[in-house]
Order: sequence, then C-alpha cells, then structure tokens
Amino acid sequence: MALIIQNGDIPYEDALGPKYADIEATWSLPRSEMRKVLAEAISKETFKEEFLNDLPPPLAAAIPPDLWTLHWSLMTPRRKEIAIDLIAGLKENRAWFPQHRTYLRENRPPALIVWGPNDHYMPEQSARAYLHDLPDAELHLLGGGHWLLETHLDEVTALMRDFLGRVHSR
Repeated sequence: MALIIQNGDIPYEDALGPKYADIEATWSLPRSEMRKVLAEAISKETFKEEFLNDLPPPLAAAIPPDLWTLHWSLMTPRRKEIAIDLIAGLKENRAWFPQHRTYLRENRPPALIVWGPNDHYMPEQSARAYLHDLPDAELHLLGGGHWLLETHLDEVTALMRDFLGRVHSR
C-alpha cells in the first residue's frame, strides 16, 4: 500500500487555510439557515473562484474558463443539494481526523505528497502537516493551487510514475 496525496482535505485542523474559516462559520447557524447560505454560495462565479483560488496571474491565465462554465452547466437542483450536503458534512468528517492521524503514524505507508501551495483551503502548511505523521514522505511543492492537475499535470504525472515505480519494485 502507498499513498499519493494532492491538495486534499487533511486531518490537521491547525493547518487548514482561511477559506475553511468561511465554511466553519456556517456550522454555527441553524441547519436550515446554514443550508440556505451554502446554497447561495454555489454559483457560476463561485466555481470560477474555486478554480482560480489563490493562483498568481500567469497560472490563473492557464486555466480555461471552460472548467467553471462546464461545471456550472452540469449543476442540477439535485447536484446542488449533494454539494450542500458535502460542504455541510465537513464538520462531521472532523470526527475521523484522529483515527486518520493514528493510522498514518502507526502504519507509515510510503507516501508521495504533491501540492499546489497557492490554495486558500489547503496552503503549504497543510502539505507540511502530513510530515508530522509521515516523516519519510516525499513532499513536492509545485507552483499551482488546489486544482494542481490543471496547471501542473505533466510534473505530477512524472512524480507519480516515478514514485509508483519505486514503491511497486520493493
């Protein structure tokens, strides 16, 4: 078993970026109000902001508007409800963070961490937090953001192939 981790939700609450504070602020609202606020936040403009996130202008220019336009065109009322459930459920996901950290610490699977540090949800400190429990992990900070594969696909692919080749040859 091996792990490849790329700008995903992390089990280290103290290393989350400022965008998580926006989500956490909704958790104190009554459920119906929270869902209303989250529903209002799901828009084509929000999708655009999500894809561009905290990227410097040259990288932001490399992300085609087709991405958020296509995502928004696929947003049905049912998919919007699923998105609301997903965001609202992040609070409950935190309950498994201690078990996740314990698993990583006790099992220390080989791990490749490829990260776009220009990410308001999971900045560079989020990637480095994994090293607390996976001190032997390979960490590669690339210049992108949350949607790293959109800006650094070739680099990530090469790192993954190399990593998997070494891990599977053991």
